[in-house]
Amino acid sequence: MKKIQVIIPIYKPDHKLIELLKKIKEQSIEDIPLLIIDSGSNDEYKSEIKNMNCLVKKIDVKTFNHGGTRQMGADMFPDKDIYIFLTQDAILANEKSIENIVKVFDNFNIGCAYGRQLPHKDANLFSSYARLFNYKDKSYIYSMNDKEKYGIKTAFNSNSFAAYRRKALNEIGGFPINTILSEDMYVAAKMLLNKWSVAYCSDAMVYHSHNYTIWQEFKRYFDIGVFHSRESWIKDTFGRAEGEGKKYIISEIKYLIKRNIVLIFPMIIRDIMKFLGFRLGMKERFINKHIKRKISMTKNFWN
Repeated sequence: MKKIQVIIPIYKPDHKLIELLKKIKEQSIEDIPLLIIDSGSNDEYKSEIKNMNCLVKKIDVKTFNHGGTRQMGADMFPDKDIYIFLTQDAILANEKSIENIVKVFDNFNIGCAYGRQLPHKDANLFSSYARLFNYKDKSYIYSMNDKEKYGIKTAFNSNSFAAYRRKALNEIGGFPINTILSEDMYVAAKMLLNKWSVAYCSDAMVYHSHNYTIWQEFKRYFDIGVFHSRESWIKDTFGRAEGEGKKYIISEIKYLIKRNIVLIFPMIIRDIMKFLGFRLGMKERFINKHIKRKISMTKNFWN
């Protein structure tokens, strides 16, 4: 039996965290060990974890970092074989979700794995299509041999629901301790370069989506641009992210024509703002820090 540890960083969670905790208790693997890293909440979830194998670690929100905080969580459990990360708004889809993402590690070449994300019930068409495009119904194992075919998609990964082999994580030096976001892609790329494989598990499912406004999309893609600017080795190794973006736009237009053609114009505005945010993020070294904080979704990163 593999020794697993589930780790969930939280900050001002809503009702979805309670739903997630309930789903963890319903998993086919019983008494799953859980760590909640709480950087700001009103402890509403405390009654839900009373009978769970759960540890809560409180941290100052100013110390939170997407990579560094997750690495801190992993470091607390050096005896575990597999670390499973979830976000507070990702709800396990069924009782086999964790079992299915863990069993892929029976393949000793797998360094990390991520699950399939389905849109929440309240997801709009833009959010729903993002999940449909990025998370297909067929599982796949990516290695460095796939980079010519899949480009940067080879290193795709999402800590909304992802699992890591401790041995592989340690070999590549763990999560980056100070990254604006995309610590999951960083680790996947490092593992691929270190001859590990990355698994996409379509049968390990969670409900997870965001109905971002156009301005929120701009800020999110600004942060993604900052990440790729600072970690330029990823695009140098696997290819530029813009290529995947072109495929997305073409297929999104086809999707909206079938479902709601009047949304094509706001889609164009939305995608232009994503592109502008990304390009601006790539040039962040020329931008005043105060301005960067204003147009970033991850404001604490700039403190």
